[in-house]
Amino acid sequence: MTNSLEWWNHLLTRVRSRDEAAAAELVSTLTPLVTRIVLTHLPHEAAAEDLMQEVFMKVFSKLDQYAGVVPFEHWTSRVALNTCRDHLRARQRCREIRVSDLAEEEAAMLDAIADDNPSRPDSETDGVAARDLAGKLLESLGPEDRIVIQMIDLEGRSAEEVRAVTGWSITGIRVRAFRARRRLRKTIEKLQKEGGR
Repeated sequence: MTNSLEWWNHLLTRVRSRDEAAAAELVSTLTPLVTRIVLTHLPHEAAAEDLMQEVFMKVFSKLDQYAGVVPFEHWTSRVALNTCRDHLRARQRCREIRVSDLAEEEAAMLDAIADDNPSRPDSETDGVAARDLAGKLLESLGPEDRIVIQMIDLEGRSAEEVRAVTGWSITGIRVRAFRARRRLRKTIEKLQKEGGR
């Protein structure tokens, strides 16, 4: 999404004047961005389409709060990320995982980690198991910790990029990432102990 500042300003002026075609164009332009954020930060069982609608409702209802200080895409990203975080908070996704919660393939991935051999998955099944195990481990974190780990460690974003999207301080992001990684390590160690590994 590399539309010019003038293009955004013109589109937002039309949206604010209740131009329905402009509103449809805004939704169409932002849908890939909002979809990526929602699908990245929500548990797989969450209703992504409903949450995307909620994000767009917030974008339109808060449009007057957009001051033009940051690019509109960044502002929208922050709205989407905060909506996902609020959804995660409401669901209290910070839960304890047990070995019995793991599928056989996920337990095998845990064994690979225990053996200090977390090599690349050999098959598509291994890749799915690794992704599912990572998802369950992330669900053991609080919403903010989960978002930081997702963005830095899984998406490869810098602390500065996370700051631009979330508005959190660089120091706070780094401290949160450090503590979240430590929590994940403890969860993995607990699972390995519980499974006799």
